[in-house]
Amino acid sequence: MQKNLREIVISAMLAALAFVSMLLIRFPMFAPFLSYDPKDVIIIIGGFLFGPLAAIYTIVVVALVEMITISETGFWGLLMNIISSTAFVIPAVLIYRWKRNLAGAVIGLIVGVIAVTGVMLLWNYLIVPLYVPHVVRADVVPMLASVFLPFNLVKSALNAAIVMLLYKPVSVALQQAGLYQPQAAAPRGRINIWVLVISAFVVLTLILIILAERGVF
Repeated sequence: MQKNLREIVISAMLAALAFVSMLLIRFPMFAPFLSYDPKDVIIIIGGFLFGPLAAIYTIVVVALVEMITISETGFWGLLMNIISSTAFVIPAVLIYRWKRNLAGAVIGLIVGVIAVTGVMLLWNYLIVPLYVPHVVRADVVPMLASVFLPFNLVKSALNAAIVMLLYKPVSVALQQAGLYQPQAAAPRGRINIWVLVISAFVVLTLILIILAERGVF
């Protein structure tokens, strides 16, 4: 009972942190109605720690709070947020829970990136005309490859790389605080260093791509 209560409290804290991260880091990318935010980073870390059900609860709670506070797209924005986060987070979490090591985390995140990029092509085609003024499905078709595909690919890949940078420090900090008990041995230190280096390089590269797309340089 105490363990379940602890997980609920930490999941609630992660949900609040995910919402705050979205408020602090949110900017348009590839189109005025598409925005990058890092909330999926927090959600997927919670999923890695506590499983897919905790991740789903967090996805829904954050999406609902976003809808009633800052969102301008109402129900359709809520639906798209839930679908997008679920497509990215849940495959990664399920694979990691099946293979709880570094390889499982990397494979899971790659599958998550591919899944959300493919899934959102379909859902953007179906839903975008319902909440973006003066846009019909015929307008969406040429945007699939030029706007929606790179947006979801860059966004999810950046979030995946950030997860690889943050997951280990977060899980260790929670373990040292007595709030989390890992179920598998940690990967070897040398491998972790290379993962951090590669993840940092990916983050830097994708940030430069985003800045270039926004015309910063």
